[in-house]
Amino acid sequence: MTDVLRLGTRGSHLALIQSAVVADSLRRLGHRVELVTVLTEGDRRPPDLAPGVGVFVTALERALVADEVDLAVHSAKDLPLDTPDDLVVAAFPEREDPRDALVTAGGGGRLDALADGASFGTDSPRRAGFVLYMRPELRHRRLHGNVDTRLRRLDAGEVDALIVAAAGLDRLGAASRIDERLAAEVVAPAPGQGALAVQCRAGDRFTLQAVRELDSAAIRLAVMTERRVLAATGGSCRAPVGALARISGGRLSLLAAAAAPDGSERCVVKLEAEATESGGLRIAEQAGRELMKVVTLVA
Repeated sequence: MTDVLRLGTRGSHLALIQSAVVADSLRRLGHRVELVTVLTEGDRRPPDLAPGVGVFVTALERALVADEVDLAVHSAKDLPLDTPDDLVVAAFPEREDPRDALVTAGGGGRLDALADGASFGTDSPRRAGFVLYMRPELRHRRLHGNVDTRLRRLDAGEVDALIVAAAGLDRLGAASRIDERLAAEVVAPAPGQGALAVQCRAGDRFTLQAVRELDSAAIRLAVMTERRVLAATGGSCRAPVGALARISGGRLSLLAAAAAPDGSERCVVKLEAEATESGGLRIAEQAGRELMKVVTLVA
């Protein structure tokens, strides 16, 4: 244990921005924090290789278990459902816009106005499925790489449009690149999209106490409800399943959806319960059961 909190982070531009948000919050509470860059499998993969489950998370978790860092900041949507027993997510401190966004090179585009035959880039089966369901005449291209890389490939003319997380562009200061923020009913966000998750060792009481001061109960309930939808379908963070939970007036509303990656089928479920952990679990499991028909078709 040390009085300096070693915060593990990927070295990408976006990851460093997200980690700085958490580091600055801890510093304002009086803690000393240093960033430790950890190279992940996702950073090593070739730019045209599709990511696997947990590809951006595993190396950071190994560093935590090995006591090389004290905490790690992840995009909550990247967290696998199964994580090491000796690690915990101590805080969900912040959530930006959870929606996906349409970006075109020239700007001013809309999903319903893209020309027939136009190409859109994404490495997400979920995004591809929902977009193709709405616009089956578009052409999907599997475009990998971090947000900066995908924007450069768009501007180079490799695709006509991108579908990316709005939160990533917002955090990068690139919100002006967004042509359209896509409604959750159109492209259901990945569970946890836009939220940050701060992970640490379950037995590290000093770090746990520090990090838990950053936790938002409302964000935690929403993200955990969304992740339970994914668990109820037997899916992973690469599954074509989306979920978005919101809390208002003591009520928890949930939109959950699944789509075949080729856009041939889609199912959307909307449910509501009391804004409690038990209420979230109940509607998440119900939503998962209703989505299973579409999910099993693409398993």
